[in-house]
Amino acid sequence: MHVVEFEDVSKSFGGKRVVENISFSVEKGEIFGLLGPNGAGKTTLIRLLLDILKPDEGTVRVFGDSLGPVARDRVGYLPEERGLYRKIKLVDMLVYLAELKNVPKKKGRERAEELLRSLGLYEHRDKRVGELSKGMQQKIQFLSAVIHDPDLIILDEPFSGLDPVSARVIRDSILERKKAGKTIILSTHMMERAQALCDRILMVNRGRRVLYGTVAGVRQMHGKNSLLVEFETGNSFPVSSSSSPSTPPSPSSPSYSAIRQIREIPGIRRLVEREGAVEIFPEEGVSTQFLLTELVGKVELRRFEQLVPSLDEVFIETVEGEE
Repeated sequence: MHVVEFEDVSKSFGGKRVVENISFSVEKGEIFGLLGPNGAGKTTLIRLLLDILKPDEGTVRVFGDSLGPVARDRVGYLPEERGLYRKIKLVDMLVYLAELKNVPKKKGRERAEELLRSLGLYEHRDKRVGELSKGMQQKIQFLSAVIHDPDLIILDEPFSGLDPVSARVIRDSILERKKAGKTIILSTHMMERAQALCDRILMVNRGRRVLYGTVAGVRQMHGKNSLLVEFETGNSFPVSSSSSPSTPPSPSSPSYSAIRQIREIPGIRRLVEREGAVEIFPEEGVSTQFLLTELVGKVELRRFEQLVPSLDEVFIETVEGEE
């Protein structure tokens, strides 16, 4: 059974389609990325999931059914906009939010104190939210979403306003919950976070599904089908991460001889030279194994890998391609 399932869901406001015929599922125990530019429809999808909005067409299922009162208590939600009670003590606010999810008061207090300790906030437990920095408020917003130990956790921009240390604390807390079998939906503009954390992603643009699958699969699908080959030249050369070629080596340099030998390998469509390395673009149908075998016979390899774009590069390419 899917934890979340959207089946041919559409939603319009004022005659304008903001979600158009979207289908996807979220599996138990995974971190699922909900990605897209501003105005793409991500927030509308979350509101449809939470039953704040009703779809015009299609079906939304959470835990195999519509989101009833019992199922709501199994869901935790961190919205992008902070919505905390600024004049209430931290521990009291967390206990109150837990009670709203039918957690007994004593258990809620124990859990609140445990969570505050886990994020290094226990010494601030008697402070009011309005007295905290923006980064601390974001940590409390996260705790308010998980105080009742939900099975499904929806996080909309959880790293907003956090310094690198605090962001790592939240990341580790997210991974701990995944390890405990919780299901997490992560909506973020930070593609490096999504790439590092998510098992699968859905990318939407202009209300339509444009990418869907595993992070590795999506990156592989948008790869340039090229190989980075770094070889021993007798000198120590840095390998540029830029896609533009470096200054070609002189005929007397050790790398010139190696590149000349690589050019003799059949099945190479194009070759981009770098210091101590080359990017190889194979002809269609030429296997990576064949090229590796040929290279081993001609140069002393230091590095051989398929170049795969980052999720950030895929995001930019996809969004710009839709314009």
